[in-house]
Amino acid sequence: MSYKVKLEIFEGPFDLLVYLIERAEMSIYDIRISEITEQYLAAIDEYKSMNIDVSTEFLVLAATLIEIKSKMLLPGSAAPSEEEIPEDPRKELVQKILEYKKFKQAAQLLAGREETILDRWYKPQEDLAEYNNDHAFDVLVLDPDRFLAVFREFLEKRRRLEEIQTRYERNPRTRPRVGIRDKMRQIRRYLTAKKKITFGEIMTDCEDRYEVAVAFVAMLEMMRSGRIRVKQKVHFGEIMIEGTDR
Repeated sequence: MSYKVKLEIFEGPFDLLVYLIERAEMSIYDIRISEITEQYLAAIDEYKSMNIDVSTEFLVLAATLIEIKSKMLLPGSAAPSEEEIPEDPRKELVQKILEYKKFKQAAQLLAGREETILDRWYKPQEDLAEYNNDHAFDVLVLDPDRFLAVFREFLEKRRRLEEIQTRYERNPRTRPRVGIRDKMRQIRRYLTAKKKITFGEIMTDCEDRYEVAVAFVAMLEMMRSGRIRVKQKVHFGEIMIEGTDR
């Protein structure tokens, strides 16, 4: 039974032909047709010696090579006129080889893209209908960006309050500034005592804007490390802070 040949190296007759041309270091535009024909026929004979029935495509190309070889061996006219330029018998074959190489390069490019796509994992589409209602965000887990926006609003209110307080007499304090680690321990003590505290409770206890910033950074660090959870029941509502087991 005849079947299409697909060996480890050659997938078709032109694949074998291009391999032979490149191995012989020939130019595609100047193929030594006699040499290539002998090598091509030898390769087919080797397939047959291995009890492999080569496909019709291989035999058709073999016949084409033999025909071109015969035309090139035929003597030309004794004295061709200047207007008569004999056509190279290899011209059509060269065009087919160039076309084959172009499509082979395109196939290799597409195969490379296919491998790249196969290495990607896509998240399947989910049904979000249950979230498309007015109560979808009644309870939110506050992300750092939203937390930062709320903090800025608080700072603006704090700044306005300080501007008012500067009009009245203030008692200077010489207490050393609180560090981030100290503020984290202070927040942990609040949570140990109350389990839940509000964002405003922590900030109201701060003496100045510096300590407000330290408290905010301390809370962000505790959020990042998973030591606290920050929640907001409604948009622009009170921010609740609760501790974790970490």
